[in-house]
Amino acid sequence: MKQTLFSLIKTLREFLANKLNQYNTTLPYVITVIVALIVVVGGINLFIELTETLKTDLLATYDTTITDYVISYRSPNLTSYFKFMTNVGDVYGYLIVLVIFLLLSLLVFKRWKYVVQATLVLALATVSNMMLKRFIDRARPGIEHLVSVETLSYPSGHAMSAMAFYGFLIFLVTKFKIHKVIKYALIVILMLLILSIGISRIYLGVHFPSDIAGGFIAGFIWVVFCVLVFDVIELFRKDPKT
Repeated sequence: MKQTLFSLIKTLREFLANKLNQYNTTLPYVITVIVALIVVVGGINLFIELTETLKTDLLATYDTTITDYVISYRSPNLTSYFKFMTNVGDVYGYLIVLVIFLLLSLLVFKRWKYVVQATLVLALATVSNMMLKRFIDRARPGIEHLVSVETLSYPSGHAMSAMAFYGFLIFLVTKFKIHKVIKYALIVILMLLILSIGISRIYLGVHFPSDIAGGFIAGFIWVVFCVLVFDVIELFRKDPKT
C-alpha cells in the first residue's frame, strides 16, 4: 500500500513538474491533489482493516458496549429528534436540501456546477454503498428497531451518504466568499448533521456502531476523491494549452 502511494505521488510530481514551473497558480491545486491521494489511500486501507475485523469478538464487544450506552438514553423527546435526523439523512431529506442548495447556487453564488458536483458525490456514495452491503452481507442488530429497515447493515447507508453529501457541502462552504461567522456557523451545523444522523442509526437500533464508522470512512473517501477529481479538472482548465 505504501509503495503504491509513493509511486502515485512520484508520477504525479513528474507529470506536473512543467506546469508548476510555468503556472504558479496551479500550486494550490497540485497540493490538494497530493494530499487527497494520501487521504484516499489511507482511508481505503482503514476501511479494509475495519471490514476485516467485523466478525471478531473484540469488535462485537465494542459494538455491544456502545450500543447499550446509546440506547440507555432513549426517551420520547430524543426518539423524536433522532427519527427526524434519520429522515434528514434519507431520500426526501436530501431532495429538500438539494432544492435549497440549488436556489442558493443560482441566486446567490451564480454557480450551478456546485449542485451538480454535490449530486454526483451523493450518487456515487449511494450506489457504492448498495454494492458494499451486498458484498459484505452483514445482518442488522438483533435488538428492537424503532424504524423499519429492509437492507443489510454494513456499511451504514445513512452514515456514508451523510458524510459524503454534507461533508462535500462543508468543503464547498470553505470556498464561499461569505462572512466568517456565517461560514463557521454553517460548517458547525453540517458537522452536527453528520454526527446526529450517524448516532440516530445506533439509537434507533438499526445499526452497529462499526456500521456507522465504516460508513463515515467510506463517505469521507468519496469526498476526498471527488475533491481530487474536481481540482484536477480545474487544474487543466487553467492550462492555456488545453
